[in-house]
Amino acid sequence: MNQVLLLLFLMLFVYSCNSQEIIIPLWEKTIPNYQADEETVDKSRGISWVTKVHTPSIEIYLPTPKNATGQAVLICPGGGYRGLAYDWEGVDIARWLNSKGIAGIVLKYRLPIDKGNVVQHASPLLDAKRALRMVRANAKDWNIQPNQIGVMGFSAGGHLASTLGTHFDYGLKDGDDIDTHSCRPDFMALVYPVISMSTDFIHQGSKDALLGENPDADLVKHFSNELQVSTNTPSTFLVHSSDDEAVPVDNSIAFYQACIEKAVPAELHVYPMGGHGFGLAIGQTYLQTWPDRLADWLQAQRTNDPKKEE
Repeated sequence: MNQVLLLLFLMLFVYSCNSQEIIIPLWEKTIPNYQADEETVDKSRGISWVTKVHTPSIEIYLPTPKNATGQAVLICPGGGYRGLAYDWEGVDIARWLNSKGIAGIVLKYRLPIDKGNVVQHASPLLDAKRALRMVRANAKDWNIQPNQIGVMGFSAGGHLASTLGTHFDYGLKDGDDIDTHSCRPDFMALVYPVISMSTDFIHQGSKDALLGENPDADLVKHFSNELQVSTNTPSTFLVHSSDDEAVPVDNSIAFYQACIEKAVPAELHVYPMGGHGFGLAIGQTYLQTWPDRLADWLQAQRTNDPKKEE
């Protein structure tokens, strides 16, 4: 019996090692805009709710090499800039992407409300830019095409993703080898995203968490991403529900319209029901087919982007 138990233990150990994903901190030494804090994970909601991110990181999920398409998606979980729905809008999405032959990289970014930040609004974008550069720097080793790296975000994570897609040339590079790579995403997928910080359809909680209760008007405009779309904004996929009472569908519509005005290829899917935070929407009638629409769109992106910056 002892030998059987030992064999089972060894089998479980090997399986655990093989299935464990790679977690890489974004910075090995000095983290910019950083003060020490302590991370917490709460699973009482039925998901892994991460707060007080201490060390920003990426968790890498790679498809079987034989199935790999060469695409990769950096995933920004949502949570109102107050927490991260890390598995619901992160790990589960990465695994779904793997089933389509696409690498999924989950970003654990710092939250602006935490005391670990020096400048409140700066850390999420710093982390997203660094993460995109890190994926591009490791593209060869991870079987990824460097011009097929996109970003995806949910809710406030959608705001971060759209900020990366409209502010990728904003800020300073730290100067190491990773920072020599472009942080421009080649495409964006925004799922019930927070977009605006300056209209009557803002998500007040996300705005307060990111910018504070009385932010400067220029800062509000700067982070209202429907106002920051340019001709160099990446192609964008958006999905939302009409009955979203937390983050109104007007956010996605405003960004879509801004893309059209700037001749940026964009695709918008609006479902009549679904509310907010539906994730993969498993079991939610035909709303659960929205990832199929994304899969079709991602397949269409597998061409060289003439706007890419190497």
